[in-house]
Amino acid sequence: RSEKPGWDYHAEIQAFSHRLQEKFSLDLLKTAFVNSCYIKAEEARRQELGLDRETVALNLRDNSKLSEQGMSFSRSYLTQCFEGAYPDLPAKGIGALVDFLTSQELISYVAQNLSVQDLTLCAEFPVPPDVLQRTFFAVIGALLDSSGPEKTGIFVRDFLIPQLIGKDLFEIWKVVNPMGLLVEELTKRNISSPEPRITRQLGVSTVLPLYFVGLYCDKKIIAEGPGETLLAAEEEAARVALRKLYGYTENRRPWDYSKPKQEQTTEKAISSN
Repeated sequence: RSEKPGWDYHAEIQAFSHRLQEKFSLDLLKTAFVNSCYIKAEEARRQELGLDRETVALNLRDNSKLSEQGMSFSRSYLTQCFEGAYPDLPAKGIGALVDFLTSQELISYVAQNLSVQDLTLCAEFPVPPDVLQRTFFAVIGALLDSSGPEKTGIFVRDFLIPQLIGKDLFEIWKVVNPMGLLVEELTKRNISSPEPRITRQLGVSTVLPLYFVGLYCDKKIIAEGPGETLLAAEEEAARVALRKLYGYTENRRPWDYSKPKQEQTTEKAISSN
C-alpha cells in the first residue's frame, strides 16, 4: 500500500494511535516501527545509486532500545500478575506462562491482528515474525515512555493475558514427570504420597481401552484422570491434582481486572526493571 499514491505515513501513524486509544509521542511511535534491517537496506540502495556518503546516511534511529524496554517491562509485568493471581504456582510454571505470552509466534499473531505489519519499516516483505515481535515490543516501549507504566500495564494485560483463554496449564508448561512433581508439592504441604488405584475401566479387551485412575491421600480421593494405559491415566490424574493445588483448574474464576492490584503490579514491574 505504501508504494501507491495517496499514502500519508504520518497520518497512518496517528490513525494507529487512535485505533488503540492510547496517547503516544508520535516521534517515539515512528521510531518503534523503524527496524535496523530497513536502515541497512535503504542505505545500501542509496549507495548503489552512487550517492555521496552524507546523502546515503539515514537520519533515523532504529527500534532496538524501545524493543528491549518493551520486552523487559512486559515480562516483569506479566510475572507480577501471575505471582499475584496464582500464588501457589511455582516459578517454573510462571516462567512458562510468561515465555508463552512473549513468544515470537504469539506476539506476531497479536501484532498482525493490530495491523502492525502495515506500518513496519523492514527490509523484507511480508514482515518476518521475529521483526514483528521486535516491533510490537518497541510499540510497548514507546507507550511506556509516552504514557507511563500504568497505561502500559493495562495495554499488556488487555492484549496478552486473554491469549490464555482455552489454554491448559500443561499445554504451556511441559512437565515430564507430573507424578514426581505432585509428590514434591504434597511433601511441602506435609501430605502423604498419593496412592494410585483403578476406579473404572472400559473396553479392556478391545484395541481402545480406557482406564480411570484415582489418586488417594489418607484414604481420600484427591484427583481422578483417564488414559488409554494405566500409566497415562495415572499421569493425567497427577496433572488434575496439580491444577487443583495451583488454582489453575478449567473452571477457575475469570481474570481479576480490579484496579488497585494492577497499580501495584505496574509499580513492581518498573522497580524490577
